[in-house]
Amino acid sequence: MEENLNQYIKDSIRKNWEELSLTDFKGVSFQYRDIARKIAKLHILFKNGGVKPGDKIAICGKNSAQWAVAFFASITYGAIAVPILHEFKSDNIHHIVNHSDAKLLFIDLAIWENLDSSAMKNLVGAFLISDFSQLFSQNDELTHARKTLNELFGKAYPERFTKEDVIYYQPQQEEIVMINYTSGSTGFSKGVMIPYRAITSNIRFCLDNLKFINEGDSLVCMLPMAHMYGMAVELIHPFVKGCHIYFLTRIPSPKVIMDAFATVKPKLIVTVPLIIEKIIKTKVFPLLDKPLMKILLKVPLVDERLLSKVKEKLQETFGGNLCELIIGGAALNKDVEIFLRKIGFPATVGYGMTECAPLISYAPWQENRLSSCGKVVDRMQVQVKSYDTTSIPGELWVKGENTMIGYYKNQEATDAIMNDGWMNTGDLCTIDEDGYIYIHGRSKNMILGPSGQNIYPEEIEQKLNNMPYVNESIIIDENEKLVALIYPDIENGNQQGLSFDDLGKIMNENILALNKELPTYAQISRVKVFHEEFEKTPKRSIKRYLYQHS
Repeated sequence: MEENLNQYIKDSIRKNWEELSLTDFKGVSFQYRDIARKIAKLHILFKNGGVKPGDKIAICGKNSAQWAVAFFASITYGAIAVPILHEFKSDNIHHIVNHSDAKLLFIDLAIWENLDSSAMKNLVGAFLISDFSQLFSQNDELTHARKTLNELFGKAYPERFTKEDVIYYQPQQEEIVMINYTSGSTGFSKGVMIPYRAITSNIRFCLDNLKFINEGDSLVCMLPMAHMYGMAVELIHPFVKGCHIYFLTRIPSPKVIMDAFATVKPKLIVTVPLIIEKIIKTKVFPLLDKPLMKILLKVPLVDERLLSKVKEKLQETFGGNLCELIIGGAALNKDVEIFLRKIGFPATVGYGMTECAPLISYAPWQENRLSSCGKVVDRMQVQVKSYDTTSIPGELWVKGENTMIGYYKNQEATDAIMNDGWMNTGDLCTIDEDGYIYIHGRSKNMILGPSGQNIYPEEIEQKLNNMPYVNESIIIDENEKLVALIYPDIENGNQQGLSFDDLGKIMNENILALNKELPTYAQISRVKVFHEEFEKTPKRSIKRYLYQHS
């Protein structure tokens, strides 16, 4: 039988029947057999409620074991899952439920209370994620099935429910498994139609290449499961490997995350740059900047011992058992990356997008190169539209099993990026002779200089973000002049007795220093300092479009 996602899920449940599977951190735990029973009950509910394979089931809530159950139950039934980021505003959720033609909705109570069921005309029923109780129904059969679910389950499995009863829908590889709505920077986001072949190919890559993770190992799922990156690498991949997955179920504050790492001791951590940068910039760099440390770090042998101690401490921060930290979603701060490499910390940067479910490139930490996001993954091809691909950035096009079918009910948007099986990522990059990919920025963010020079704001921002008291920044084009928008490190400044005005003066000094490094056409003309951090998408990238005319 041709391998597919549902086959992977079925095989893992049968093989790991008695093992621990999903745990809400500091809450309830389930074995693989418990998950199988829950899935079976939901399948009975779907069938009796008139849900057919190919129907859409939306899921909107914080990460939890029950969220994962609702997702696995949907796809193993043959329904199309529509994961919705719980941070989306109510009108965006209404739009996605309607646009996707979702028949059922699994949702957190706090989110449901802000929705209007009458605004979602095609919705047949809604259920609470925490216990699958019914919140809303327009179908008597569905209501009756939910009320009598335990009875129906008993009739379906009169002897007892065993691993042999785990039989799931067998899809064609081009069938759609989920529609994932991108966080989208403008207006309503687009629904990416992901076929079984794409997610199966991604999971197969993880199984073949992340060999340090084995059945029985524990992981912390921190990224939102409604985002492809978290779903593929932190949920589906460890589940089909027979791992034990912990969900934070609450806002991932540094304290909650550190507590989870100390308890779970994960071998793999998947994260966005923000978390690792915060740890290094606030905990490590200030320590290394002390006068005595600066002197000691210049002494041969002593510097090695000191850096080895720092590495040890950092390993402890992540639970002490870490084999690899995979960073994705945005570029890693260069100073942080250089430092991690210097101490031999097992961190690597990968690259992907929702439209590729999500993987495009990766290399293990021992092999990856500075500022690179690895090599193209298995079953994918890449090409750069540039006359010199090693030194002149060009648009990156990809083709292969990981690519989407297109955008749901949006042929125009699909045609805009797809051409003869190739897909335009919209990212500008170079590729070295050995196939390592280097991202330079988004083509839509590129600013044209006064004489037609290409200016990549992300490259300037990376330099600026390394300067004193800069927390984050955006470079924008204002009347053909570059302006730096900066949110300074107010907390650190306050600790040093600096007022907001003082920080403003430091920002101007930073710009003067930075302009000395920049070519004439990329000079920053002025700076604007913000009191609050910039608005972010759920994957923690800045919503640039909000600040284009600040």
